[in-house]
Amino acid sequence: MKPVPHATSLRRAPVQRRSAERLTRILDACADLLDEVGYDALSTRAVAQRAGVPIGSVYRFFGNKRQMADALAQRNLERYSARVTERLRETGDGGWRVAMDAVLDEYLEMKRTAPGFSLVDFGNQIPVGARHSEPNHRVADRLTELLSGYLDREPDEELSRVFLIAVETADTLVHLAFRVAPEGDPKIIEEMREMLRAYLSRVLD
Repeated sequence: MKPVPHATSLRRAPVQRRSAERLTRILDACADLLDEVGYDALSTRAVAQRAGVPIGSVYRFFGNKRQMADALAQRNLERYSARVTERLRETGDGGWRVAMDAVLDEYLEMKRTAPGFSLVDFGNQIPVGARHSEPNHRVADRLTELLSGYLDREPDEELSRVFLIAVETADTLVHLAFRVAPEGDPKIIEEMREMLRAYLSRVLD
């Protein structure tokens, strides 16, 4: 079982394995219910019932459903980072184009398959349609950290700015692609890849 990150929204971080497993069940239940009923109809009681834990166990970790969704978003980011890291380890030294494909492909795969991801992804979709900048900054910072060594570049202000622009662009166009088609419109996704390649080639080549 993968560990649950100690998200800042947690009231209390799990210490024992049993507590960590309970938190994992709570977040899994939250993700499933987000897909089934949406955020507005989500309740801590329903999450507790789905997870098979007392309601007090939910409140031990979270004061409300927003904190629960924030923790799920943080877990999504940790899992995404792990997937990108593993993908790059498998591909070896393939340059920034391989890295870009890994970053996009793993994001699209989570968008299509990860429970609850379409609503919370890395934290910018609740309330539905909300577009706050902070989660994209967090993703860009994480990618700068992950990819700077792979690209043999300093994780400096310039690289952070480049990844932030790329993340903001991809975020907008991926959401457009999934509004047009449930699995993501392939033509929009390909246009996005070409746009990002053109931009990144000016900076990373």
